[in-house]
Amino acid sequence: MSVRRRLPRKGTESVDFLFSPEEWQRSGREEVSPTQRKAAGLSGAACREGHRMGVKTVVKGVPDMQAEQEAHEAGYLHVCGIDEAGRGPLAGPVMAAAVVLPAGFSLPGLNDSKKLSSRKREALYDALMGDDRVLKCVAQASVEEIDRLNILRATHLAMRRAAEGLPVAADFCLIDGLAVPGFPLPSRNIIKGDALCLSIAAASILAKVSRDRLMAELDREYPQYGFSRHAGYGTAAHLLALQKYGITPHHRRSFAPVAQMALPFSS
Repeated sequence: MSVRRRLPRKGTESVDFLFSPEEWQRSGREEVSPTQRKAAGLSGAACREGHRMGVKTVVKGVPDMQAEQEAHEAGYLHVCGIDEAGRGPLAGPVMAAAVVLPAGFSLPGLNDSKKLSSRKREALYDALMGDDRVLKCVAQASVEEIDRLNILRATHLAMRRAAEGLPVAADFCLIDGLAVPGFPLPSRNIIKGDALCLSIAAASILAKVSRDRLMAELDREYPQYGFSRHAGYGTAAHLLALQKYGITPHHRRSFAPVAQMALPFSS
C-alpha cells in the first residue's frame, strides 16, 4: 500500500509528508513516542495509523536533505532551515539562524549541535561560515524583547529576522520544532528537525556557536558570573553568583529566579 504525499505547493501551507511502509522501513524510522506524539498534537490512534502508513516524524542516524528535496520538487527554489539557541537561559539574547544549503551539499560530521562537542561545533561553524555557497543569517531577539514579548514570541521574532536577513530571499522554510504562527514565509515545522534535516542541523550549529561566543564576550565584561562556562543557564554556580552579585542588564527579568531578585523588598 502506498500513500499520497501532500507537498506544500506555493500558496499553500500543507505540511503532511507521507511515505509508503516500504519507504518507512528502508529509512529506519522509529515509532512515535508518547512525548513526541503530544508535542506534535497527534492522537494515539493517529500516530499508530501514521506509523503504519509512514508519517515522517523521527529518524535514526544523521540528518539528510530529504525535506529540502521534497520542497524543491514542490516548486520552491531557496529552501532554508531554521533553528534557535538560548530559549532556556536566565541571561543573554535568544539567537536563531537560517541556512540555505546548495544542492548535493556535504560536510562530514554535520549534525544536531546538541550531539557534538564544543570543539566539533566550532570547526563546523567555521566551515559553514567560510563556504560562500552556503547562504546564512544569524539573528537575535534581545533580553528586553524577551521580557516584553515572552520567550516564545521573542524566539519566533529571531527566527523571522534570520529568514528575512538571508542574502537571497528564501521562498520556503524548514523550522525546527512546533509551528510558528504567523510566520511570513511558507514553512514546514519538523519535530526534532535538527536531527532530521541537514539545513536545520547547520542552522543549529550557527545559532549555538554564535550565542556561545556572545556569552563569552559578556564573560569578559562580567567575569564573576561565569557566562563562558554556563552560557547563562541556571546552573548552581550561576544562581550563587546571582545571590552574591545581583542581576546585570543582560539577565532576563521575566525569568525566575531573576524575577524574584529584581523585586523590591517590602518594609
